[in-house]
Formats: sequence, structure tokens, C-alpha cells
Amino acid sequence: MNRTKIKSLLFIVSIAALSTISSFAVNLKSVEIPSDDTVSFRNVDVEQVVVTGSRSQVDRRLLPMSVTVLGEKQIDSRYEQSVLPLLTEQVPGLFISSRGMMGYGVSTGAAGGVKMRGIGSGNTGVLILIDGHPQFMGLMGHSVADVYQSMIAERVEVVRGPASVLYGSNAMGGVINILTKSVAEDGFSGNGRLSYGSYNTATSDVNLNFRSKGFYANVSGSYNRTEGHRANMGFEQFGGYAKVGYEFSANWEFFADVNVTHFNAQNPGTVARPIFDNVQHITRGMTSLSLENNYEKTSGALKLFYNWGNHNINDGYYEGGTPRDYLFNSFDNMFGVTLYQSVSFFKGNRVTFGFDYQRFGGRAWNDFLSGTQTELVDKTEDDLAGYVDFRQTIGRFVTLNAGIRFDHHSRSGSQWVPQFGASLYPIANGEIKLLASRGFRNPTIREMYMFPPQNPNLKPESLWNYELSWSQRLLSGRLSYGVNLFYINGENMIETLPVDGRPMNVNTGAVENMGAELSFGYRISREFNLSANYSYLKMVNLIVGAPEHKLFLGLDFTKNR
Repeated sequence: MNRTKIKSLLFIVSIAALSTISSFAVNLKSVEIPSDDTVSFRNVDVEQVVVTGSRSQVDRRLLPMSVTVLGEKQIDSRYEQSVLPLLTEQVPGLFISSRGMMGYGVSTGAAGGVKMRGIGSGNTGVLILIDGHPQFMGLMGHSVADVYQSMIAERVEVVRGPASVLYGSNAMGGVINILTKSVAEDGFSGNGRLSYGSYNTATSDVNLNFRSKGFYANVSGSYNRTEGHRANMGFEQFGGYAKVGYEFSANWEFFADVNVTHFNAQNPGTVARPIFDNVQHITRGMTSLSLENNYEKTSGALKLFYNWGNHNINDGYYEGGTPRDYLFNSFDNMFGVTLYQSVSFFKGNRVTFGFDYQRFGGRAWNDFLSGTQTELVDKTEDDLAGYVDFRQTIGRFVTLNAGIRFDHHSRSGSQWVPQFGASLYPIANGEIKLLASRGFRNPTIREMYMFPPQNPNLKPESLWNYELSWSQRLLSGRLSYGVNLFYINGENMIETLPVDGRPMNVNTGAVENMGAELSFGYRISREFNLSANYSYLKMVNLIVGAPEHKLFLGLDFTKNR
């Protein structure tokens, strides 16, 4: 099917969807959509309240973007050491590559490539956050999949599509925000888990909680390992997490946390072309301080965070080759400040003002067996941004959204990032969403300064995302479904091409993706729950790890303990 036919089909389907929706019988008195100034979000259905799409708590029906939410019960019931396998199943349009029994690894042969709607080449187009803090390797710019352990997660919110107005670079494909565990009840509590299975695979974790009046603390630890289903495919991981906080009043809260993960991974290469001695020893850490306020008319936060990592890698050798006489080493870090405040100036209104600062970079070098070193890079970059996000509910039937971000990168310069959207409520428990949003990604230090393709004159990648969606809840909320249509067009994508006889990173790539996402959920009874999702992706320029069709079907059974 050629490009013109695809665009025509997408347009026809969109018009048909709107026509079908508008033909429904509308009972205007039954349409009850909460507005920011009339509803306490503590009383709203927790499945509807999100923070990732707006920085502050909001009913997600008021947001124009597509948001998928996974709760603590869903995460814990899977008994996975990582949240990523669950996201791959439950989020339409999201695909995360994996390689074996456990572990993703980094460097040659790594998995954990995150792509949303076909965006994320090089594993840098989908931004992963922990409590709203960006999590990526300061030099390479990519996420490190083995860090995102389920033991720290109380809830995961996924924005499908660009979220660069609020979160800046790397959020051009979407955002995955891991919200860490809280402590709700006074006293001591805890739980543990231990499992063992094939290929000498074991997972374990323990979680301890304490709360007394306004003070609370959470400590978690884990150990996971496997020998893998192939020789030379072992994986071993240690993790620790601690969080302490204090609620000064019903309106003010402070908390601090620290998270450290160390893993050892082996990559055996492909069956047809095995690789030897490809071993990675990685340590990643993060710490943050947060001061949050929450009033009826205003809410906001000041957050400081610091991420760091040590990477020690032997890239190995292929059959018939010789062992390498050096090891790759790197130390990277990122320091950031996030400040935002949302204010309701009048009925149905909410305006968020925000400021972000990030300083990231590091040093990479090769350690030779002879005792010498070769410097690869020692660089630091800065990114400074401010943004405004505006939302206005008009009556009971329309919510308008608009936002703009000014972002300045110390190397690739300044740019404006806009977003426009609307949510319409024609019938009870049903909404139409329309969105036009721009996403971008600044070039990484690796792309500008490391290895032979480097090019310090790279420009940011950029794309526009357009989407139309319909969702509805029926049968007192037991049945829910949604349909989303999207079209993505981008330019200045960074590709490695021959220039004057040598490879070079250049801004010549284009992206044009379109498709549809469907989701369905039905609570059959207290014990049985049925869920399904399907996504179709049509790409003009194909990339690895972005399937054309993706389908998930699940039936869950839970009874008592």
C-alpha cells in the first residue's frame, strides 16, 4: 500500500470514528467530568488519577494524550524482577526487546531496546523516569534496562506519544514514569519473595516498611541470577533501595531516596556467530530530594536528583578472532533540578509553570593490559528549560490544553516545543481526545564526540505527532475499551552515513509512522479479569525492534490470598 493510500485510509477511518461517536444518543445530564477546582483528587477513582501527563495530580480524562497506568497489584502479581516485561504486554504501541531468561545487558548484544510507535532508534527516543527524574546514561544517552526493578515500583504511568513539553529531550516517543513505593499504614510491615526455576534461575527480594505519624521509611533489597538457556549467557544482579520521608502537614511533604543496582551480564552472540568473553560489569545509582506541596488551588514541587554509573566492559571476540587486549571503562553522571507549580486561577482552570536544569556527561577510556590508557572522551553538557502548560475545562463537555517549552542545550542550541490538544465528553463515561504535539531529542555525547562516526555539529532530532482517540467505560466501569489513531512525521533523524569516504553521524534521516492502538478490559467477576490490546504500526522507513502487529491477550484469576 503506498503512502497516499495509507494517509487516505487513516483520514477515512478518523472521520468514520467521529461520525459513529457523534451518532450516539447523548444524555447531557449524565456527563459528569470533574474539573480541577471542584474535585479533591483523593476522592477520584485512583485508576483515573495520573501525574505524568501534567506534573501534578489530575484525572487523566482531562488530558489529551494517551496514558496507560499499571498499579501495584498488577506489578506484584507478575513476580518479575523487572517492570519492563509487564509494560511490553500491557501498553499498546510499546515494544521492548529481550534476550533470554533474565537480564538485558548493555553494549554489543544488549536487549532492552525501548520503542514507542516505532520511535526510539538507538534506545534514546523514549524517556524513562523514576518519580519524574530522567534516567539515562550520561555519555550514551540511552536507558539501562536492568535498573528498573519491580521491587521499587508502586505504580507505572506510560505516556504514549511525545511528552517533550514537560520532560524535554528523549521524550519524543513517549515517557515511562516509575513511581516508587509509599507507606500508607502506621507500624511495621514487610514482605518477601523467593523463586527458583530452570537454568539455575533464582529471584529474591525483601521489602520492609515503617510509618509513625508523619514519618515513614521503606527499605528494599534484591538478588537475581540465571545461567541462561545458552552457554556464556549468565546474569547476576544485586539491588538496594531506601526511601525516607516526613509529612509536615496535609499540604507539605519531604522525602529522600537512594537506589543502587549492580549487575554482571554475559552475551554469547548469535547461534550462527558466537562471541566469547563479552562480559559487562555495570553499577548504576540514583539519589533524590523532593519537597512537595498540595493545596486545593495550587500544588507543586522542588526536586533535586543525581544519577551516576560505572561501566566496565569487555566487548569480546568472535570465533576465529583474538581476545581484546583492553577493557572499556566509563563513569557518567547527571545532576538535575526540577521546579514546578500548578495554579487554578478560576473555575475549571489549571496552569503549570516549570523549570528544568540538567548537567550530564562523564569520562570514557580504554584500559590496556599493558597498563596504559587511551582517553575516549571527557565531556559535560548543560540543558536549561522553562515551560508553561495550560488547561481549561469549559462546562461539562470540553477541556482545552496547550503548552510550550523553551529548551536550550549548551551544544545544539535553543528551540521552542509546542503542544495542543482537546478532550470532549459527548456521552457518559466516554471521551474523544485530539492532540498535536512536537517531540525532540538532543544529540548525545557519544554521537557528537565518541568513536569514528562522531560529529559535533549535529542538530536535534524533531517530529510531530497527531492523534485521535475514543475511549469509554460501561457496565459501572467493569468494561472499558479504547481506540487510538496516530500519524508521526519527523526530520533531522541522526544516521551514520559515509561522508568523504568515512562514516559520520549526520542529520539526514526522516521518519513517517502511522497506525492504530486498541485496548480492552473486562472484569468478569471478583476473581476473573480479562484484558487485551493490539497495535498496528506502518513505517515508511523500517527499523529493527518495531513490529507491524503486536497482540496481547490475558486472563487473570485471583481469589483471597
